[in-house]
Amino acid sequence: MNKKTIEDIDVNGKRVLVRCDFNVPLDINDKSKITDDRRIREALPTIKYLMSHGARVILCSHIGKTKDKQTLAPVAKRLSELLERDVPFASDVIGNDARAKAAELKDGDVMLLENVRMHPEEEANDPEFAKELASLAEVYVNDAFGTAHRAHASTAGVANYLPAVCGYLIQKEIGIMGDALNNPKRPFLAILGGAKVSSKIGVIENLLDKVDGLMIGGGMAYTFSKAMGGRIGKSLCEDDKLDLAKEILAKAKEKNVTVYLPIDTICAKEISADAETMVVPTNDIPDDWEGLDIGPESTKKFVEAIKEYKTIIWNGPVGYSELDKFATGTISIAKALAENEDAITIIGGGDSAAAVEKFGLSSKMTHVSTGGGASLEFIEGKVLPGIACLLDK
Repeated sequence: MNKKTIEDIDVNGKRVLVRCDFNVPLDINDKSKITDDRRIREALPTIKYLMSHGARVILCSHIGKTKDKQTLAPVAKRLSELLERDVPFASDVIGNDARAKAAELKDGDVMLLENVRMHPEEEANDPEFAKELASLAEVYVNDAFGTAHRAHASTAGVANYLPAVCGYLIQKEIGIMGDALNNPKRPFLAILGGAKVSSKIGVIENLLDKVDGLMIGGGMAYTFSKAMGGRIGKSLCEDDKLDLAKEILAKAKEKNVTVYLPIDTICAKEISADAETMVVPTNDIPDDWEGLDIGPESTKKFVEAIKEYKTIIWNGPVGYSELDKFATGTISIAKALAENEDAITIIGGGDSAAAVEKFGLSSKMTHVSTGGGASLEFIEGKVLPGIACLLDK
């Protein structure tokens, strides 16, 4: 990666604004409880490096949906526990409390600002707001890979006013995924799931030039099935993308990319934990039934194929994995990746990362990305604003 990192800049005695991704899930019934602190733990190497090199660290992030105006107070509490020291929490972002607490910082101290999305100017990347935020510090560090695809004030705008470098998490994300895409151990497989072909078009097109195999599951598989003349009942389908699905299959054939599509499907009449299910061929789903997971034959075929590959990128579950009843295919793929010890296995954030985490398999993967949308756009070959704005080496 040709961007400067925290190790390329002197931080001693300087106030350093660090954009982290502390968008952690909170307990539905008790918003002061964090249900998964992985994103906080992922930020610790950068924070600890800065503290040990005498920086005065000012952390910022968003949390939750903008409209919910959630507070980062539970994150400050968890950070204090993980760092084993007090992490003062400012009740605002660019107001009096933030300024007072920033002014009190000594070398090696750390504090956290309130949720940056409390200000509508954040997502609008308002230059005045970015300037005010930047005025708290002398150096800017972006370590929020999860929002690197957004051009917001705290992810990109502040870099117009401060020397900007990346932290260890962004360095790791781009290093591992960049190597896999540009210099993969062969053969190279991409597994794509999720509901829609439309959200993955750019990804598929970019990957067809790079991969040896393409495995397709999830709701998007039914668009391909219908494009090939199959009956798909009331399964998810984007009728306006049928021609595109045909084009993708033709392009794959032309480039000698092996395409794996489900041959059988677990379907139900409704999405519920106690729905009656049956297994049918993917191209012959009865009219009022809906495909919700890959079937046992497809699972067997996919798992066998995975053993043959040396680099594997996975983005998107292959079934409606929120319900255990339709999560068998997704679990089987996660286990197959974990068992392929010779391969570089990369999980592209979002729902696939949540699935791997849920089944306790994260430690068996080479890399589990912290960014769903950001990793997709990176795999698609797009420029990420939160990285483009950093200083070149």
